[in-house]
Amino acid sequence: MQTINYILNDVKPFDLQNSIGEMRRAFEDFPYSHIPVVDDGMYYGAISHQEIDMLNPDSLKLNEFKHLVQPFYVIEKINWFEVLQNFATHNTNLMPILNGEKKYIGYYELDDFLNIFKCTPFLHEEGVILVVAKNVNDYSFSEISQLVESNNATLFGAFVSKIENDMAHITLKLSLHDINNTLHSFRRYKYEILNEFEKDKYLEELNDRSNYLQKYLNI
Repeated sequence: MQTINYILNDVKPFDLQNSIGEMRRAFEDFPYSHIPVVDDGMYYGAISHQEIDMLNPDSLKLNEFKHLVQPFYVIEKINWFEVLQNFATHNTNLMPILNGEKKYIGYYELDDFLNIFKCTPFLHEEGVILVVAKNVNDYSFSEISQLVESNNATLFGAFVSKIENDMAHITLKLSLHDINNTLHSFRRYKYEILNEFEKDKYLEELNDRSNYLQKYLNI
């Protein structure tokens, strides 16, 4: 998928010589969290709607608030998932794009890349969501893939959804199959299963044994 096909130029970049009032009115016309900023034709960064709303009076120029401009961007030849990651990292819905010479050439819009993500097998294909956890130093995606495929399942996608107390939470999208053997394989390799399934024979057996032991102790 060519990300270059999604480059937009509908929004004209701000200049450091623009007034606060001009920028405030521009934000009213566009539903973006940030708008790119150039200085003498060269990319300088992006300024947020929130920052502009806090500045007064309207007659002041952006040049007096250069420290508020955030220098984030992506290059034009980049994987779409990396673009999506940058949207999340910088908490924005507009991503400035620079070419190989670091010249501003346009921007990406978040909704376009969310639509691309919706069409991936991770979300589009029917399947099973499995969330597992393991120490950040002990898990590997190659091992996870091997465990899935060894149980005759297909791994549509996987990502680290959370890291907490040195434990990585990994969200997996698997093809439809008998999940019980897969769960058992992950537990055998010391992965903790974080989501529940209606039919988990391993947990059912543990529960049955616990009930049997309890009855025995009560005799």
